[in-house]
Amino acid sequence: MKTLRLLPLLLLLPFLSVAQSAKPATLAAVSFLEGHWRGTHNGGPIEAVWSAPEANNIIGFIRMMKDDKISLYELFAFEQTAAGPVAMVKHFKEGLIGWEEKDKSDRYRFLEASAKEALFEKEDGSIRIIYEKRTPDQLVIRRGQKKDANWAFSDLFVFNRVR
Repeated sequence: MKTLRLLPLLLLLPFLSVAQSAKPATLAAVSFLEGHWRGTHNGGPIEAVWSAPEANNIIGFIRMMKDDKISLYELFAFEQTAAGPVAMVKHFKEGLIGWEEKDKSDRYRFLEASAKEALFEKEDGSIRIIYEKRTPDQLVIRRGQKKDANWAFSDLFVFNRVR
């Protein structure tokens, strides 16, 4: 009789040990971003560069231009934390004048990844961002917002690798 009571627990044991040993994701989940990328956005060129993961961080930038002038800079830092990667973004206009307060940035927590895609969610839960490497030479950043209890995503930036 005691054996029958322990049977459900014994059946769950392999799953419990896997859950306890699960490790948080690392920056390797977004290492596919590395490189120099170009595209167009709102009628002007857009350029992005991301470094390889090193010392628990990836650094990158996007610059958007229109009519031969800068329209926006975005500086990215992906940092490894105990809970997994965190993406931080600061926006600047011409003259490197920040949009956010000096000690503030938009922060996105890592949710999940596959070999060619990583999903992040803004701290307040209002926006999700997918970084997707569609081909070896194409990188897409998709932005999602909740609509009718589901997330709806659209391409925000489409980049091609610079050779």
